[in-house]
Amino acid sequence: MENVTSVKTFILLGFSNAPHWQILFFVIFLCIYIATVLGNLLIIVLINVDSALSTPMYFFLRNLSFLEICYTSVTIPKLLDNILARDKTISLHACATQMYFFLFFGATECCLLAFMAYDRYVAICNPLCYPVIMRKSVCVQLAALSWTCGSLVAVGHTTFIFTLPFCDSNVINHFFCEIQPVLKLVCGDTYWNEIQIIGAAAFVILMPFMLILLSYFHIIATILRMKSAKSQQKAFSTCSSHLIVVSLFYGTAIFIYIRPKSSYSLNVDKLLSLFYSVITPILNPIIYSLRNKDVKKALKRTVLKLMSSK
Repeated sequence: MENVTSVKTFILLGFSNAPHWQILFFVIFLCIYIATVLGNLLIIVLINVDSALSTPMYFFLRNLSFLEICYTSVTIPKLLDNILARDKTISLHACATQMYFFLFFGATECCLLAFMAYDRYVAICNPLCYPVIMRKSVCVQLAALSWTCGSLVAVGHTTFIFTLPFCDSNVINHFFCEIQPVLKLVCGDTYWNEIQIIGAAAFVILMPFMLILLSYFHIIATILRMKSAKSQQKAFSTCSSHLIVVSLFYGTAIFIYIRPKSSYSLNVDKLLSLFYSVITPILNPIIYSLRNKDVKKALKRTVLKLMSSK
């Protein structure tokens, strides 16, 4: 037991196995981070200043954009620091804090995407009751529920993992404190720990995902019953952006978290984590701005107002 929990700091390897590419990595990740923050800020500002976007769908989108800024801010700044710094260590408490906020924002996004699907379900399947069902107070409660669930999930996972004993090894083969790489440093057999984490992840990820599938099952059935092709196209266009975001986010998250450790590959999962924690947040504002006529019109109106005021 002398070797147990003597670890006070961890070493984040990141992408140090490619030393000649570090400067290029730094420039790429810095550009991605700046574009992510600016793109999502633009969405937030447009929704705040344009009254045409004061609907429940854009209320949730504003929450999602704010969430994406926070989500990337948990990992990318530390990744940028590690690329340039010789000292790639992170303290035990800082690692736990990073894991907490990453899980917090990730679980919140799972719930928020589910409520966005429910919003589209009510809008398409029950349009006459939409203003009553999705009134402002209900939207605020659903958003608050998303953030609350995310916080509870993050507290449970982080507390559970960081109360386990760590051995001498403190090298995390990842660019942030992800669950599986940290769990590999725990002393002894972690089989039951892995089962509990997979079970909890299945509940957090699959429950909202099932709500999304159920919502879109009814949405597609309703769209197919529409007699006008134009109505079908209009109804589907309001869901297409959300569907793309859901596919990108859940596709990698389900693959990483809901599977046995025997199929776990550090290098492969590091790239997959890079995709859903860095690439997906920058794609969200692009998807919602390029595929959404209301957002493009709001952008034009805002630009014209600024030009006319000058």
